Amino acid sequence: MQRLKNLILALILTLMATSTLVAQTSKVEEQRRIIAKLEASIAKEERELASLKKNKASKQKLVNSLIRQIEQRNALINATNRQLKELNREIAASSVRIDELSGQHSTLERSCAEMARAAYRNYRFNNTLTYLLSSSSTADFARRLASLRIATERRSEQMKRIVSVREDVRREREELDKKREEAAAAKKRLDREREKLRRDRNEAKRERDKMTKKEKSVLQSKVEQQEKLEAAIKQLRKLTKGNKEGASFSNKTSNLHLPVVGGRVKQYKGNMAEVCGKEGAKVISIYDGKVVEIKRNKVNNKYDVFIAHGEYITSYANLSAVSVAKNSVVKRDQQIGVIGHSVDPTTMNIEYKIVFGIYAPSPNITVKASTCFNNK
Repeated sequence: MQRLKNLILALILTLMATSTLVAQTSKVEEQRRIIAKLEASIAKEERELASLKKNKASKQKLVNSLIRQIEQRNALINATNRQLKELNREIAASSVRIDELSGQHSTLERSCAEMARAAYRNYRFNNTLTYLLSSSSTADFARRLASLRIATERRSEQMKRIVSVREDVRREREELDKKREEAAAAKKRLDREREKLRRDRNEAKRERDKMTKKEKSVLQSKVEQQEKLEAAIKQLRKLTKGNKEGASFSNKTSNLHLPVVGGRVKQYKGNMAEVCGKEGAKVISIYDGKVVEIKRNKVNNKYDVFIAHGEYITSYANLSAVSVAKNSVVKRDQQIGVIGHSVDPTTMNIEYKIVFGIYAPSPNITVKASTCFNNK
């Protein structure tokens, strides 16, 4: 019975270790796919950039191309960082598993050695034939024969287990070596991409300095983005008719938290605001509501989330990740995603921010973020 319990426990531990390994491996594989996609995008952008330089395109086009490349390069650095963290977690977990398996192997070998010594003592002082022939009855003979058979099977199972654990240790050590090599390669790639990012930023600054005042003004303009959001809102207003989720929201609602946890408002423009924060900062819904649309920007790969509060709509643009689904109901201050990064065209520095907007059921009603946010 005890032997059966030990086997079940060993099986459970093995299954738990395997499931953990599969989960970790899937995360690393996901990062590999993301990295491959970003590397392909950067390579394409570099070809386009080379073409622009060759054909002496306008400074504005050149700088815009460099900005896109800086954003993608930074995304690649972030993805590589995440991969490196996952690999380091796997390396630590593999080291623990190797220690555990090595301990099991040593215990099994000691147990097997003790069984061999016991068998040898029995052979010298009470050999198998004497043990069987000294049976008091046929039933006793059968019982003794069965016990000898069980002891032999137990020793055989123990030896098989020793071989199996030894093989597990060998495989784990091979996998550990591969992970260490991959982590070292990821670290080199990280250093290489950081150096390329530094060069991209310096080049973008030099090209921007050559631009005219008019070109610089166009570069910094947010009109195109605002027009796209306005067009999307015009379509979404049709979907919010009769929405009951968050229906108590109005243009008089105040004392709301900023949509970025720990964020600050950098710039207001009409009913829109740029809200900056730290890398990895949570983006939250400012009120109860329903997610009516989630769009993905094909240029920068970021997400835009639109939430209806009654017939009012809030938009959260430039999210790096989304944690809600279309048509899902959200609560006030519930996380809906993670802040994304972009390039400041005046400094070419990476900054983390979202573009936030509040839209009333009618375009004639204005809701100003400056009057409804609690910035304390």
